[in-house]
Amino acid sequence: MSSFVLSKLGTQHLDEISEANNDPSWLKEYRKKSFSIYEQLPAEVSPLYNKYTDANRMDSSQVAFSLSSDTTLPDFVNDRLSEISDSPSIIQIGTNISKISLSAELKSKGVVVCSIHDAIREHEDKIRRVFEKIDANKDKYVALNNAFFNSGIFIYVPRNISVEKPIHIISSLALDKTSTISRNIVIGEEGSKASVVQEIYAPKSENQQAYLEVLDTTVNPNSSIELVTLQAMSENAVNFSSRAANIAQDARMSWYLGLFGSHLSRYKVDNYLNGTGATAHDTEVVFGNKNQSFDLASNLIHNAPSTIGRVLEKSVLKDTSKSLFKGMIRIETGATHSESYLAGHSILLDKGAKSDSIPGLEILTNDVKATHSASVAQMDEEQLFYLASRCLSKSEAQKIIVEGFLEPLSRKMSYQIRAWISYLIESKWLGRDLTIKTDEQLKSILEVEETRYRETDIFGSHYKYR
Repeated sequence: MSSFVLSKLGTQHLDEISEANNDPSWLKEYRKKSFSIYEQLPAEVSPLYNKYTDANRMDSSQVAFSLSSDTTLPDFVNDRLSEISDSPSIIQIGTNISKISLSAELKSKGVVVCSIHDAIREHEDKIRRVFEKIDANKDKYVALNNAFFNSGIFIYVPRNISVEKPIHIISSLALDKTSTISRNIVIGEEGSKASVVQEIYAPKSENQQAYLEVLDTTVNPNSSIELVTLQAMSENAVNFSSRAANIAQDARMSWYLGLFGSHLSRYKVDNYLNGTGATAHDTEVVFGNKNQSFDLASNLIHNAPSTIGRVLEKSVLKDTSKSLFKGMIRIETGATHSESYLAGHSILLDKGAKSDSIPGLEILTNDVKATHSASVAQMDEEQLFYLASRCLSKSEAQKIIVEGFLEPLSRKMSYQIRAWISYLIESKWLGRDLTIKTDEQLKSILEVEETRYRETDIFGSHYKYR
């Protein structure tokens, strides 16, 4: 099979994909059932959000897929490889897993980093359990992924194993202009700890390319997973991502999203707090310009008592870019003593920019704490005037105000994440290519961020014990 177009997908393509990947019988049936659901669902399932969605900005007649895309590494990926050579990593170019780096020590401990197709063959029980938890009826593009995924990544951290260095995922669309449907799975067994850094890129292309992803994380009791996503795709690309975390007793899931590139980004994050003491933190930063559109949803589902959820999203929008933030806190009947907070805030740098925030609450029990907030505002002209009186240009003044707007998020991130996000914001502000590269500028940002809150920490400790 050479390629197939999104607008003309059919059951014959399912058979070709299954045959090419030698799928087990249960997966063949799983694909067919998911495809029937995909055909029936609208682009936006919820009638509340339907009038706001920009999902139709993905041109299904341009988005083409292949089981064997070009394996050539783009230059920016080659540059990045040399910088992460000391860390465990996996490189995904189009549908191909080009390179996997995992030390002998981690392999001996049972850590697994591999393609989803290898995982289906070698860890079938684990993969099947994750697949069967997913309800494709909730989202058309989850059903699409279930049916037609042609690539993917599997990361597994065994019980009581702590991976000290971040596991890097570098995902780039192929140079042959084909798109990717990726099924990614991360599992942390009981007592484990790991940090995953995902970077998503796309080469410049006149045609629309898409990176369509479903990412599932399983966070078992007393384990901790941190997942950082930095999306820096080219302007004509489309990025859809549906994510879910199943969080067990006393486990912790931390999401950090930095969304900067693509023509259209549609991210949905569902956190299921299933065990007593489970915690979920979701921190999202969006910087849009030109005609970009960002469609974000983050949900906290408290299924057990004494669980904690936090979602904080901030958007900075220039030109005629737009963002939509949807969020829901749902506290089930048995989830007493739970605490939950959800907030979406946007700052508009130009009159053509637009933002909508739709937070919600569904509380089915007593003795809980839950609240949400949302705001959308233009940049304060008095602040701009004050900074202009201090000899700053309008652009410099806007940049300082934006830094202050995003500063509360910084305290929730490690200094490395803060540095990467600051670097991408600076690149976008100056019109440079969006890619992480350890140049002199990034080094200087890292130095600043590493010591940014140290004095405050020292003062706090001194004050507490004086």
